[in-house]
Amino acid sequence: MWILFFIYGLFIGSFLNVCIYRIPADISIVRPPSFCGSCGHRLRAFDMIPVFTYIINKGKCRYCNAPYSIQYPIIELLNAMLYMFIGIKYGLGFYSLIYCILISVFIVISLIDIKHKIIPDRLNAMILVIAVICMFYDKTLIINKLIGFGIGLGLFLLISITTNAMGGGDIKFIAVLGLMFGIKGIMFIIFVSFIISAIISIILIILKIKNKKDEIPFGPFISLSAMIYIFWGSEIIAWYC
Repeated sequence: MWILFFIYGLFIGSFLNVCIYRIPADISIVRPPSFCGSCGHRLRAFDMIPVFTYIINKGKCRYCNAPYSIQYPIIELLNAMLYMFIGIKYGLGFYSLIYCILISVFIVISLIDIKHKIIPDRLNAMILVIAVICMFYDKTLIINKLIGFGIGLGLFLLISITTNAMGGGDIKFIAVLGLMFGIKGIMFIIFVSFIISAIISIILIILKIKNKKDEIPFGPFISLSAMIYIFWGSEIIAWYC
């Protein structure tokens, strides 16, 4: 079962690379079919075998010999590993499917936010749809999740108004996560995301990669915190409480 999760995650990871490239460019993720970004040659099925094709072709397009970014196999392997861990922790079930989808969306959001400093509305809308489905799957948590939505929206909106440190995409992202994970979940995600962002920001400033005036995308910190919550949130909260 774990191997199946891993293989499935590899192929979904390949699709995530398409999303990361096309969504900010406002290109359909379905049409046209995959093509080389350098020569425009349409890629065949055997050109898109995750990781394997990259290794065999030595990281280059086999039609024009242009190099491909190392991002492609890294995203494929990362998604596959995370899917496998979901399978190990949750087995086969409703929430395994939900968490796999969410993790893939988090990866896409993180890369797009790092590259373009935006969180596209369509990705937040996808999380919103998933959250609503989960609400009606377990109706006992509807009030809890609506309050979680309000906490996320209200807090980040307040931060945005008072400090101008949060963009509209961040506000929508944290709000839909509140609807997905409820009160405890969103409080955990907010708290951990600020801790991680502070640590990473200090490291980047010390290494002189960034300075104090540079903008640092917050979407990846929210995404990482949400992933931590999916894997260990309940255990951490139980230990802390």
